[in-house]
Amino acid sequence: MPGESIVLPILGRNDSYTVGPSKIIAMGLNYRDHIAESLSVKVRGLSSDEPAEPVLFPKLPSVLVGPDQPIVLPAIAESYGFDEPRTDYEAELAVIIGSTCKNVSVSEATGCIFGYTCMNDVSQRNIQDGDRSGWFRGKSFDTFGPIGPAVLLAGSCHDVQNLDISCRLNGRTVQSSNTRNMIFSVAEIVSFISRNFTLYPDDIILTGTPSGVGPLKSGDSVEVEISEIGVLRNPVISEG
Repeated sequence: MPGESIVLPILGRNDSYTVGPSKIIAMGLNYRDHIAESLSVKVRGLSSDEPAEPVLFPKLPSVLVGPDQPIVLPAIAESYGFDEPRTDYEAELAVIIGSTCKNVSVSEATGCIFGYTCMNDVSQRNIQDGDRSGWFRGKSFDTFGPIGPAVLLAGSCHDVQNLDISCRLNGRTVQSSNTRNMIFSVAEIVSFISRNFTLYPDDIILTGTPSGVGPLKSGDSVEVEISEIGVLRNPVISEG
């Protein structure tokens, strides 16, 4: 549960990594096919236009939970009585920063990366759409950031822009794409963020989700799979 240490094995090494970011910065609208479906998601700020620069938003570090830990649908969302309550899964590649970086170029950016893992950018859509302050609250409820199941070291990844990424809901494939379909590459994202905020070791960057996002309900099981990394599996329950 949030607040507990999450320890992930490092692939190819008899070692482990303890997850502990000072911040989590996430990307919106980074797959063209997700932009095409964005109007049906009905979230303020989404449109069919391809962004001219990376679209950034924060998630609290307290969203983090490990493999097999539950995604908890928050009671406060239920209390609003939304006509169509919707909390969505979003399969994403997560980047773990390895060294302090500020104002790094695209060519320098990959040298600042420790490794990669799977993450589920869980999103409460009704609140994300309705809050005047933006996406922060709808993206930052406890347990809205499952991460794992292992860390692929940056130097061991054959090509970060050619990784298959998919999501399964109760065993059915609902998202299927490849990181080559990103609008902004991992190096471009890291470089852009570093021009805005200093990145520190263990900070996490989420790189966007492909099309196929959809709602979760209590009793579901959701899996995020990325080639070379593995399968991140989490059950879904309601708070209380």
